[in-house]
Amino acid sequence: MIAEMTRPPEWAEAVLRLSLNAADRENVSGDLLEEYRASIVPIRGKTAADRWYVGQVAGFVWRATWVWAFLFSGEFVARTAYDWLVPTTDFATRSAVSTWSGVAVLFFAAMWTAWRSRSFTAGVLIAMITSQIAAVISVVSSAILFAIWHDADTQRAIAGSGGLAEVFMLPFAMIVPALIVGGAGSAAASLGRRMLRT
Repeated sequence: MIAEMTRPPEWAEAVLRLSLNAADRENVSGDLLEEYRASIVPIRGKTAADRWYVGQVAGFVWRATWVWAFLFSGEFVARTAYDWLVPTTDFATRSAVSTWSGVAVLFFAAMWTAWRSRSFTAGVLIAMITSQIAAVISVVSSAILFAIWHDADTQRAIAGSGGLAEVFMLPFAMIVPALIVGGAGSAAASLGRRMLRT
């Protein structure tokens, strides 16, 4: 009886609902809640069941973001590799290309998510999560690049292009632009839906 009244963390339920297609939202979240209450809580207890539920939500979020995260991190790692392997003092073109390609990825991630979920908030949230998953991928990839190329010339190129601090900290700061660009992408999806209804 107690398990039937038990709820997983509210924030995890909210994230799950935002990461699902509008058509799947009720069924998937209901089925997961039912499994949580009927099977997981009685066997594992509330704390372990909550961890299980969060893990399930993480799986849904991963499926909603992995393509966008790899595109976004790929752009960042390509820029880093270019800075290190083709040293230059003129960063204007590289900066413009990397900035606008990153904006495009986050914009379309938010727009696609907001369109399919019919939720402005979902688009913004997925853009922000995408930026942080991409940050982890970018940092790991850049660390591998640094392990491979760390000769004196590469060290000078790294210092001249912003240093290692930029490579390892900047990706995590992308959550702020993701919030802004995610809002724009979500707004575009909302506007597109309204225009199709009229």
